[in-house]
Amino acid sequence: MGGMRFKKVWDNPRQEIPHETQDHCNNLVDLAIKNGINHFETAYGYIKSETVFGRTLNDELKIDRSSYHLMTKGNPQTAEETRKLVEEQLKTLKTDYFDFYAWHGINTDELVQASCKTGGPVEELLKMKEEGIIQHVGFSTHGPLGVIQNAINTDLFEFVNLHYYYFYQRNEAAVKLAQKKDMGVFIISPNDKGGQLYKAPEKIKKAIPHATPIQWNARFCLSNPAIHTLSFGMTEMAHFEEMKGIFPSSIPLNDNDQKAKYKLDQMVHDDPYAAIDSWHLEEDPSDMDIPLLLHWRKLWKCYDLLDFAKYRYKELKTPNHWVPGVFATPEAIDKIDFSKVPSDLPLREMLTEVHKTLYQPPVEFNLLNPKKITLAK
Repeated sequence: MGGMRFKKVWDNPRQEIPHETQDHCNNLVDLAIKNGINHFETAYGYIKSETVFGRTLNDELKIDRSSYHLMTKGNPQTAEETRKLVEEQLKTLKTDYFDFYAWHGINTDELVQASCKTGGPVEELLKMKEEGIIQHVGFSTHGPLGVIQNAINTDLFEFVNLHYYYFYQRNEAAVKLAQKKDMGVFIISPNDKGGQLYKAPEKIKKAIPHATPIQWNARFCLSNPAIHTLSFGMTEMAHFEEMKGIFPSSIPLNDNDQKAKYKLDQMVHDDPYAAIDSWHLEEDPSDMDIPLLLHWRKLWKCYDLLDFAKYRYKELKTPNHWVPGVFATPEAIDKIDFSKVPSDLPLREMLTEVHKTLYQPPVEFNLLNPKKITLAK
């Protein structure tokens, strides 16, 4: 059970917990324990999450520490900062040790080098493991496949948190590499980042008549023997009832699950360009993440996941290493190295269509007339 979706959890200051936030966490953790969930995952970056988890687990519900696994994350830049941060997190979460600690967000090769350097933060985490403060050291990532593989190949980590679902299988090679290294594989946000499957379109629902899209996607992930943990951002009782429908997950998928996969696989043919692999354009000089843009286009064209594509595209408004790339504006498209683009792929037209369809102009309020709003250019 992930801890980034409690009510008002993203509001500062981190130590001040409203009653509704505390009550929400209390109720959800109680439901989790009663439904067999024994792994709770949070991060320093989730603002109030560590504080509210610490109070719920220890003061409110008084749950036996040996009955659950606790995981948190952080991205300290130095060994000294690492020690200081972990000690603060231990106090906040009211525990003597962490079962799992992940360096949060190894998303670029520069961050691989900075976090894993001799005398750096990961080395300090490993020292704390020797001291019994941390049981297992890993990393989380939203980065491209090559970066994830480079981080795994440092051989410093015991587990990885990454994105991998039916509707985003790019990181399968990293999952296989982690399995080869005997690492734990932890899937980030399969319900939300995996396609906002809690509001899946009818086209997807009809392909999976025997289960909900959330249940089926979880089975798809767990049918891979390399994958061990899915992090669900549960926020209400109904989510726990739906979770029960995931099990028993079979390896391989059962007949009904396989039939659904076949139907979903065939949908890629609903667009003449959706099946084209464009990952060789990942380092294009335009600063756009062209493969990801075309992936979102495929989800829209083939699976009716238009709202999800808009949701993800909107995050490009402030490019950073968590969500790299820029909007597919005419200026960005003009910078593409078209010598690497297949001649039969109308990339300019496709990206122009992507921007026209997915871009949502920010709303500006008229302070002189609050009822009047305008769309920013």
